[in-house]
Amino acid sequence: MSERRVAFVTGASRGIGRACAVALAQAGHDVAVGWSNDEEGAAKTVAAVEEAGTRGLAVQLDVSRPGSVDAAFGAIELSLGKATILVNNAGVTRDGLLLRMSDEQWSDVLRTNLDGAFYAVRRATPGMMKARYGRIVNVGSVVGSTGSAGQVNYAAAKAGLIGLTRSVARELASRGVTCNLVAPGPIATAMLDSLSPQRLEQLAGEVVLGRLGTPEEVAAVVAFLCSEAAGYVTGAVVPVDGGLGMGH
Repeated sequence: MSERRVAFVTGASRGIGRACAVALAQAGHDVAVGWSNDEEGAAKTVAAVEEAGTRGLAVQLDVSRPGSVDAAFGAIELSLGKATILVNNAGVTRDGLLLRMSDEQWSDVLRTNLDGAFYAVRRATPGMMKARYGRIVNVGSVVGSTGSAGQVNYAAAKAGLIGLTRSVARELASRGVTCNLVAPGPIATAMLDSLSPQRLEQLAGEVVLGRLGTPEEVAAVVAFLCSEAAGYVTGAVVPVDGGLGMGH
């Protein structure tokens, strides 16, 4: 049995984040559930965590604001203890063609998807260094390597996460802290709800396995990377994309 630790999953009120929170609870860890707008969804995730037999805590934060990130970690430390497992899943999309993309569409996505991960990693690092143990997993995307028309902001942010992940892996390795990135392909979550059935069918057709992935399939890989068994894996970009990004 692995040691019981405190995990913090951002963007955990639904989808991949909720699945990661539940998987970490099933692995025996207490889980702080980060949420921004969906309080009801966060409560459901906490209930699922507690159903798995560990402690859950809902924490509201805006990952794009360092002060909010700091306050969230403070609340977690008071209630559960220092988080030595961090899953940066919070993310937004503001899709649009390059020529029509506003400054706000660009900056909103970069601030949440890239800056937010940096703020969370920076805040978590002292506790992990003191414990001489840490697991950081950043949730990227296949488009961080392949690019995506209409998503220059999102693809740039997810590509940036790769550089962040590998730099953190090099900096913190001597303190027993690993940092990896999971790169999902098209996953059946609310983020895809706005797409037409025809577009969803087209997306599935581009995947080698011929279907969309599930949040639980992503969470299974995240949970492994957060485990003690994954202690010799760091700086890795692990695709969970049904073969879509093969060769990138």
